Amino acid sequence: MFEANVRRLLSGHEQLAVIILPLLEAWRSIRGHAAELDRQLVAAARQSQSCQLLMSIPGVGAVTAASFTAAIEDPDNFQRSRSVGAWLGLTTRRFQSGEVDFDGHISRRGDAHLRGLLYEAATVILTRSTADSALRTWGLQLRAKIGFKRTAVAVARKLAVIMHRMLTTGELFNRSAGVPA
Repeated sequence: MFEANVRRLLSGHEQLAVIILPLLEAWRSIRGHAAELDRQLVAAARQSQSCQLLMSIPGVGAVTAASFTAAIEDPDNFQRSRSVGAWLGLTTRRFQSGEVDFDGHISRRGDAHLRGLLYEAATVILTRSTADSALRTWGLQLRAKIGFKRTAVAVARKLAVIMHRMLTTGELFNRSAGVPA
């Protein structure tokens, strides 16, 4: 569609076509390479036991599972699963001095790409997923109190904790398991 529109707009503009058509060829080539890399990533994720485990969570696909597995490397690097949320920058900053105790915005430390993927997975869980789970129910209840975007960040943090725990125990996602606040 895009390519056809560009070619249509270039008809009658030969000088411009000499410049744009090679760029269009490069664009097509890059898209082909990206599609091939995407197929390879999905194939590698399907062969990886840890990625298959993580993909049992609704909203978590091959890219998110592979990115999380690659970023965490060894689940034993974290003493507690709760530490993963802070490592990824999904927990609030804390300001304390004297009598002042204030929770600020999320710290945004760690891998920004993975944080974005987890936010996207949380958004899918809250909006598009039809599979009921304790995580989704908790998120929908929280959404009524604090709004969608803050809830999506909270669900993303909790999702990171759950994913780490799944990697350490080797268990599949349990939809009915309680989600402690």
